[in-house]
Amino acid sequence: MPTHNSSMNPSQVNFNSPRKFGTTLKSKCKETFFPDDPFRQFKNEKPLGKAKKTLQYFVPIFEWLPQYNLKMFRFDLLAGITITTLAIPQGISYAKLAEIPPIIGLYSSFVPALVYAILGSSKHVAVGTVAACSLLIADTIGSKVSSKDDPTLYLHLVFTAAFITGVFQAALGFLRLGILVDFLSHSTITGFMGGTAIIICLQQLKGLLGVSHFTTKTDVVSVLHAVFKNRNEWKWETAVVGMAFLVFLLFTRYLSQRKPKLFWVSAMAPMVVVVLGCLLAYFTRDRKYSIQTVGNLHKGLNPISIKYLNFDAEYLPSTLKAGIITGVIALAEGIAIGRSFAIMNNEQVDGNKEMVAFGFMNIVGSCFSCYLTTGPFSKTAVNYNSGCKTAASNLVMAIGMMLTLLFLAPLFSYTPLVALSAIIMSAMLGLIKYEEAYHLFKVGLALLRALLYVARPAACKLGKLPDSTLYRDTEQYAEASGPPGILAIQLGSPIYYANGNYIRERILRWIRNDEGNGKAVKHVLLDLTGVTSIDTTGIETLAEVLRMLEVKHIKMKIVNPRLEVLEKMMKSKFVDKIGKESIFLCMEDAVEASYDFSVTTEKQGFEEQRSGVA
Repeated sequence: MPTHNSSMNPSQVNFNSPRKFGTTLKSKCKETFFPDDPFRQFKNEKPLGKAKKTLQYFVPIFEWLPQYNLKMFRFDLLAGITITTLAIPQGISYAKLAEIPPIIGLYSSFVPALVYAILGSSKHVAVGTVAACSLLIADTIGSKVSSKDDPTLYLHLVFTAAFITGVFQAALGFLRLGILVDFLSHSTITGFMGGTAIIICLQQLKGLLGVSHFTTKTDVVSVLHAVFKNRNEWKWETAVVGMAFLVFLLFTRYLSQRKPKLFWVSAMAPMVVVVLGCLLAYFTRDRKYSIQTVGNLHKGLNPISIKYLNFDAEYLPSTLKAGIITGVIALAEGIAIGRSFAIMNNEQVDGNKEMVAFGFMNIVGSCFSCYLTTGPFSKTAVNYNSGCKTAASNLVMAIGMMLTLLFLAPLFSYTPLVALSAIIMSAMLGLIKYEEAYHLFKVGLALLRALLYVARPAACKLGKLPDSTLYRDTEQYAEASGPPGILAIQLGSPIYYANGNYIRERILRWIRNDEGNGKAVKHVLLDLTGVTSIDTTGIETLAEVLRMLEVKHIKMKIVNPRLEVLEKMMKSKFVDKIGKESIFLCMEDAVEASYDFSVTTEKQGFEEQRSGVA
């Protein structure tokens, strides 16, 4: 038993009046929407300085451009040229996935890249189209309007979906709602990308085998059924060319992974495939075994498409669905990739600023014949490995795409569909993280674990370590022992409707176990240090435990409730029920008070017995 000092004055719990609603709301909003305190840089600045920093904050090009030099430009020039060679085949390939004209894929690497070079906060992100979103756009809008029956209306709805995506993304950024993207866990994104990659690979069997008739459905069964049903259309020459291209692409990627200095080999490989494919298609165009190509590509820059945006009520649900779903996925991929490469250089990327940049990129792009763009992993990885120093590499890519559109576009008219299928399959096979999928399988279902943790929160019985004032988990520290007659319990999660019953039953079970072992429990001390929040059901749970313990003549005490928890206890009158004298700042004070109470009670009982005898 610890030595008691009657003159000791333990620290008191602060029972000041609960903060006003406005004060609490302001504090919560600041922590939710401004956890990085972005306005700290404006403090102690003169009006001109504030204006300058505001411009740099919202338009990042003004932040890095004053320090830009020739040495940095050399790196950005090399990186920009490299990602341009990747953007051309990818743009054509992913436009094919979205079931839109191939030239739209090239347009989408021109205007959006210019916008991102001005507004983007990441040094490494290279913008462009992505396969998963292209497939989702085709699936969502295609369910309403067929790309074959009415290609013009279909294309206009694709532009509209990109505009909606841009407005949605920019709104999230301005409202500082980057927290929403954090709910997409790494395991969820990995699973989604892997599943999408498998579906896309199976769909490319049409181009790889030269099949003319194919299903518009995306499920595995329908795709495989279409492949084998139309096996009489298989063309062996197309399959041979396609497999040769695919093996070449996979080999170059393997080589680049084994020797990172040869990153440019895999970066140039898609362009090599396109050039070889164009030559092969050109020289075999009049022969019996000709290869299907993408068709005519007109020269010229992006035509204005703002007048084609279609907000007709008949099609609006489909465009809203496509725009929002692909917008969330594009944000999750683009921001996650930007942060990943920034971490490698000990830098940070503001997710909310990236949302605004992606949003304006898609808004402006949709007005200039572009469809959804974001920061794809493959292009960003090539940009990073090429040594890019700033977002100027996107500007170089935009200039390269402009020159391509003005002078070289017709040369890519002979691009074989089988070459595009090989490029897409190669890219998709790289998205399937086999080892990571196996690891996630061993770890288990994260969602189920989260639900179980919520419903069955961490709680432990505390004991005092010898020769110290520390109280720790008795299961972790076998030498820790609870004071006689006192049951100390630590709760390690919020208390609310989902776990209230469990917490109540767990406390009662600990009491029953101690009493079953011959240990009389006179005091229950609840350490709420780890309880970050509590709702009305949680308050009622504690009140119910208090009533049940009073029936058993057991005293209950609360230790170290956090500010938010204590305020709710005061507002709900729980503090009045348990008494301020039963709430303590630390476990040592609560234990000592429990001993004081026990000693006083024993003295009173002894005096009553003496009076009765007398």
